[in-house]
Amino acid sequence: MDIVKKIATELSIKPTQVSAVITLIDEGNTIPFIARYRKEAHGSLDDEQLRKLDERLRYLRGLEERKETILASIEEQGKLTDELRAQIEAAETLVLLEDLYRPYKQKRRTRATIAKEKGLEPLADAIYNDQSCDPSALAADYIDEEKEVNTVEDALAGAMDILAERFSDEADYRTEIRRLTFEQGQVSVTEKTGKGSAEASDDDKKSAESSRGVAKTAENKKLQERKSVYETYYEFTSPVSKLQGYQTLAINRGEREKFLTVKIEAPEEDILRYLGKKIITDFDKSLLTQIEGKNIPELQSDAKALIMFTIADAYHRLIAPAIEREIRSDLTETAEDGAIKVFGKNLTQLLMQPPIKDQVVLGWDPAFRTGCKLAVVDGTGKVLDTVVVYPTAPQNKIEEAKRTVKAFINKYNITLISVGNGTASRESELVIADMLKEIDKPVHYVIVNEAGASVYSASKRATEEFPEFDVGQRSAVSIARRIQDPLAELVKIEPKSIGVGQYQHDMNQSKLDEALSAVVEDCVNHVGVDLNTASASLLEYVSGVSKPIAKNIVAYREANGRFHSRKELLKVAKLGPKAFEQCAGFLRIPDGDEPLDNTSVHPESYAAAKKLLSDLGFDESELGSGVTGLSLMTKDKKKLAEKLDIGEETLTDIVTELEKPGRDPRDEMPKPILRGDVLAMEDLKEGMVLKGTVRNVIDFGAFVDIGVHQDGLVHISQLTDKRFVKHPLDVVSVGDIVDVKVLGVDIPKKRISLTMII
Repeated sequence: MDIVKKIATELSIKPTQVSAVITLIDEGNTIPFIARYRKEAHGSLDDEQLRKLDERLRYLRGLEERKETILASIEEQGKLTDELRAQIEAAETLVLLEDLYRPYKQKRRTRATIAKEKGLEPLADAIYNDQSCDPSALAADYIDEEKEVNTVEDALAGAMDILAERFSDEADYRTEIRRLTFEQGQVSVTEKTGKGSAEASDDDKKSAESSRGVAKTAENKKLQERKSVYETYYEFTSPVSKLQGYQTLAINRGEREKFLTVKIEAPEEDILRYLGKKIITDFDKSLLTQIEGKNIPELQSDAKALIMFTIADAYHRLIAPAIEREIRSDLTETAEDGAIKVFGKNLTQLLMQPPIKDQVVLGWDPAFRTGCKLAVVDGTGKVLDTVVVYPTAPQNKIEEAKRTVKAFINKYNITLISVGNGTASRESELVIADMLKEIDKPVHYVIVNEAGASVYSASKRATEEFPEFDVGQRSAVSIARRIQDPLAELVKIEPKSIGVGQYQHDMNQSKLDEALSAVVEDCVNHVGVDLNTASASLLEYVSGVSKPIAKNIVAYREANGRFHSRKELLKVAKLGPKAFEQCAGFLRIPDGDEPLDNTSVHPESYAAAKKLLSDLGFDESELGSGVTGLSLMTKDKKKLAEKLDIGEETLTDIVTELEKPGRDPRDEMPKPILRGDVLAMEDLKEGMVLKGTVRNVIDFGAFVDIGVHQDGLVHISQLTDKRFVKHPLDVVSVGDIVDVKVLGVDIPKKRISLTMII
């Protein structure tokens, strides 16, 4: 297989671009480095294209390695023909490759292998090759009590087992049956009865009257709540080809939790007719009815009927279960890939939310019994103070909590309160909104998605960062910092724990981790990192910086003070020339010895950048505030790039960076909504128009925070009436500020229906 040509076709790019990227990857370059600093080599492909290319490269290389293994195995058996070699070498998927290998793979002991041991393969061949014969007459010659072939029926049963396995191993048959099942089959889902479902509920009801009745009643309630989640699928059917990704993942979970039974109903008659035409000479469809309800003794004198019976047995016993597993596996993989893509897009938007800079923030981690943990954090993220207040049940010390918070506001000049959206958030928000009316300072609050804060606060990383704090205090600090700089704080949390996906715990975890880590890596390198303030958690996502190197950078900084130049990185343990090449351009040093160190200009291009400034009459000292008008003076990029001995894309990037050194691409994103008052669900009325923040985007819509503690759902059909929406991500992203209208409010079920069609 020509891997370069195939990838180029799949991604609709030039083979030369693919070849260039493959060379760069094989040389040990990272995707962010290739995307940012090797544009001339690959023609300015973006991060997403490069990662797709890398993914396909690894798959196809794995496919080629598997082909070599399979060819060697079949050749060792002495069964490799030129035709089979050509088929194997032409295979473009692992599924097809394994289908081709199936007849030659070492099998466990099967009914067919036992029949072969009894010497019945010649009988199977004779019946198959002469379909006008009398099978029972031929079988009489194979009766052998020593081999436990005592009757004609025994001989024919063994011969048919051999043929059934042979039919089932035919790659072309499997390919067509898989296609027919996918295109014409139906997914059928029903409520599962038995343990864990309805019967379990009845048992729980009886147990509720026992001495442990209260506990059992609570357990039964939880079970009923779990069951209600899957009510949509209790009587559900869908064409296999039309099943949506979120439906696949929901059905899989319901089946795993023993609430649902799932079956793929294939077009059986069409499949048997197809196999009959392929296998039986002068096939007649009446054979299908002729074998209904019959067994081998009743068919033993008619070779064609006996073979049709064997075809049906091969399909039902060997092929259909395998095809169903494969299709469900493919549906799951497709659903996972789609969910991971959505999760990645959401995570990107969340990480790229603009930081709220230079404000003293009060982080508020809400709770009931244990009290609300508060942490004051200055504009640089330094923790100034912590305290616990008890404004919520059961203590309800509201006035005392207000006095404490007011004292903090006055003492530290707090301008913003960042409130986690977890347990007791609603109650805390009411206290805060009421308190803000009582003070004359411009203080606002913002509700922050606290997903992952508890995971972080109990982690080894948090313990190392704040050894003197308990988990609640650490969580409050995280809630405050994630509004100051979402990217710097959220990188400390396992990406899948951040909570902007769907069914993330039900999918391939290694694939999810790899994809989300790539998202974080792209975001970190797109923004850039301050070398003198970044934590090891942030540094380890920088191109070319491993976890050990990240720790070594922090250790060097602590031992020697701040970095004064990028070149100083070469003094860090284990950070050699290759790692320096990969990471240097993404690390910033404000107020360093070299002004260009605070830009994304790579050290390899410093000479070109300085010559550009010199030739145009600018001084390096102007870099601090940006060189205005530079783009207007560099319109003839081709000529100028040749003079500077760099590529046009590199020149464009240098000019952009010199005009706005140290710019933060996140500043272009919508700012969070700062609130001063609070709404309740009871305040909502149909037709009310509100401003909200998109918190999560899923396959069937978007959840929007409108300030009532319960996110409302904008269904995909309500996102716009201007055009057809294939996926909600085509219209909205996490963090977007949107205008919505209330369609309906269901207070008992805590559901809010919204529309963006206003």
